[in-house]
Amino acid sequence: MDVGRVLGLDYGTVRVGVAISDGLGISARPVRSVPAEGFEDQIQSLVEELGPVSVVVGLPTSLGGEEGASAKGARELADLVSARTGLRVELADERFSSTRAEAILKEKVRDRRERREQVDAVAAAVLLQGWLDARAGEERGNPRYAPKPD
Repeated sequence: MDVGRVLGLDYGTVRVGVAISDGLGISARPVRSVPAEGFEDQIQSLVEELGPVSVVVGLPTSLGGEEGASAKGARELADLVSARTGLRVELADERFSSTRAEAILKEKVRDRRERREQVDAVAAAVLLQGWLDARAGEERGNPRYAPKPD
């Protein structure tokens, strides 16, 4: 059953990581990183290129769940994407997504510069995969994997 592709965005002040899911909502893959400056001019072309039906934006929080300046930026990004595209946009906890992305890349990519260029897109895929897994768990009635509300 095709549920539609979901776009994952990992907010950063320098770059925004972009990932996309498959149409079944099972797996996420990194697409690329785009400069944060001027991102608002690129979102429509990303949506046209990748064809998502909804968007998930990573919400950075502390270990205790508190939001800081980065969370404010992520919320602003979510509002911008919603306004520019008309798509449903959800926020998802992205704690440790960059750390996991760096660990994944460290195993696969030897060149530090190349890892730095890919880490934001991989972090977007990590957060999107977590969101997809949580949705699948929720559908199966497993509260352990149910997403936390905003």
